[in-house]
Amino acid sequence: MKKTLAILAAGLGSRYGGLKQMVPMGPSGEFIIDYSIYDAIRSGFTKVVILVRPQMEADFRATIGSRVERRIEVQYVYQHIDRLPGGFTPSPERQKPWGTGHAALSCAPGIKDEPFGVINADDFYGADAFRALGGFLDATAQDPSRYCMAGFVLRNTMSEFGSVARGICQTTPDFFLKTVVERTQIEPVGEAARFKDDDGQWRPLTGDEYASMNMWGLKPSVFPHLEAYFIEFLKTYAKDAKKEFFLPFVINDLMARGLVTTTVVPTSSKWFGVTYPQEREMVVTRLRQLVEQGIYPRSLWG
Repeated sequence: MKKTLAILAAGLGSRYGGLKQMVPMGPSGEFIIDYSIYDAIRSGFTKVVILVRPQMEADFRATIGSRVERRIEVQYVYQHIDRLPGGFTPSPERQKPWGTGHAALSCAPGIKDEPFGVINADDFYGADAFRALGGFLDATAQDPSRYCMAGFVLRNTMSEFGSVARGICQTTPDFFLKTVVERTQIEPVGEAARFKDDDGQWRPLTGDEYASMNMWGLKPSVFPHLEAYFIEFLKTYAKDAKKEFFLPFVINDLMARGLVTTTVVPTSSKWFGVTYPQEREMVVTRLRQLVEQGIYPRSLWG
């Protein structure tokens, strides 16, 4: 079964000061994105679509693309800030991309009629998460209304260096997603957690909740919906320099309207990334441990 992995990387340049300045994390100089592509290949994905800004493509080809193009088909697609549907023009002050919803929509030119996964370029998701994602897409490939989201146990996504923002999921007993509620300022409390609500009050979390880490399994049927919702978004926010159009908002509304169902596929993987500068050493250590445990080879690409 053909399936594609769409990797959202258009924001990397702004966060890292240019792709060449991304700091290698793996024992042989790998970036986090290398591990995602490696796990995708092992889970049966047959193509990678990498979303970049046009000025980043050369750096991507020279660093990441040159390593992985021998192992899997790679296509680059672009997220433009100033090319908008409906004749809208952005604020001249806008510098950041339009958010994950627009990023997913911008992947459409690289995807034909196959099911596809969506991930962030700078998050480590783990082998189990990719197996769960790939298995769902294989099982539901013929149903255009069946989507999924990898459900990470909240305590497996926390940082010891500061608070994080996570999409906290509500599910039915049979793991159909009901809603994703964005919670900011989540911090660990032992094995549990807490978050600060809109009134500035701390509210408890058990730590067992499923959290969204922007790892989705989708079908091409999502693209017309994304375009229509994005146009509605632009009617209000086209001239806003910072407002973002988020993928979970669209999925939530499509579910509420009964147009799609979204299954939460649980994963035991432990997410990590570099939310805080202090986390780089932790990421390097974790990757080295995974190599020592035999989960990854010392050099991913030989």
